[in-house]
Amino acid sequence: MSLRFRGWMPLALLSVLIVAIAVYAGAREPAFYSDYNLRNLLLTTMPLALVALGQTNALLVGGFDVSVAALVTMCIVVASFTMPAGAAWWVLIPGALALVGVGLATGVFNATLIRVLGLPSIIATLGTLSILQGGALLLRDHPEGPISGEAIDVLTWSVGFLPLAFVGVVLLAVAADLWLYRSRRGLAVRAVGLDETSARRLGMSTGRVVFGAFVVCSLMAALGGFYAAAQVQIGSPIVGGYALESIAAAVLGGASLAGGRGSFVGALLAAVFLSLIKNVLPLFQQPTEYAQITIGALILLALLLYQGPELARRFRSSWQGVGRLRTRGATPAG
Repeated sequence: MSLRFRGWMPLALLSVLIVAIAVYAGAREPAFYSDYNLRNLLLTTMPLALVALGQTNALLVGGFDVSVAALVTMCIVVASFTMPAGAAWWVLIPGALALVGVGLATGVFNATLIRVLGLPSIIATLGTLSILQGGALLLRDHPEGPISGEAIDVLTWSVGFLPLAFVGVVLLAVAADLWLYRSRRGLAVRAVGLDETSARRLGMSTGRVVFGAFVVCSLMAALGGFYAAAQVQIGSPIVGGYALESIAAAVLGGASLAGGRGSFVGALLAAVFLSLIKNVLPLFQQPTEYAQITIGALILLALLLYQGPELARRFRSSWQGVGRLRTRGATPAG
């Protein structure tokens, strides 16, 4: 299977699945095609899509960021203080910048733990996850503090069923993929993810690349926090849960868990697909638990389809290593 085909396969497969489910859902339940439902579907996709775009950055350099879930929650809580209901527009602007500041600070903190202190990304971001969760509960121990309706209206402004912000995310994903595969900086990111040691020997600033990837990941999660706040409309410390879903969306979109490969457009399509599954189940009066089962099964299927050759090579090399060790153990001492 050629690398070019493997790169396009996730996008093609997700597009076919989205169209197939949408056609089936519309045929079974005409309400699926209502402007209200389609608009709600796209707005529900927004937080996951933005977090998944950020998570793709982390996966490209061979890392994970599980703190994004708590970061989204922290942004919702902070928004209830900095963007309260009834606040004037000139208060909302610095209030929105405060959420961006939270994302930037979290990204710098994670990147410092990973690049300066040398902690594995999963361990570093787990620690940050716990800190952010505790901080959110300290600020709001229960859901309270309504968020400005004017800010929510701006975030969710739509033409017909199509939110303008969603159009912006589509354009952002396309531009990011062009950057990733058509620019030197994008090549550097992929090179670091594939083999950091070789990339360093070629003169690439591997530390800056990894540092920047985790900062961008947190900034995108903070932007996702805006739209999560628009959905809940109150400072809730129990909203979040985008860590595993964002990794799932990135992997379904073609990102390699080993780093060096991914697609921002694929991550966006996967976010739409996962949100679509959750959207159609209530229409068919099916338990929402089926969505989690489906997502888990699809992740395993994506790993086999997209990364089967890589997994097979790793298995063969591991098996050969075990065989060499057995051979050495069976050789009598001279």
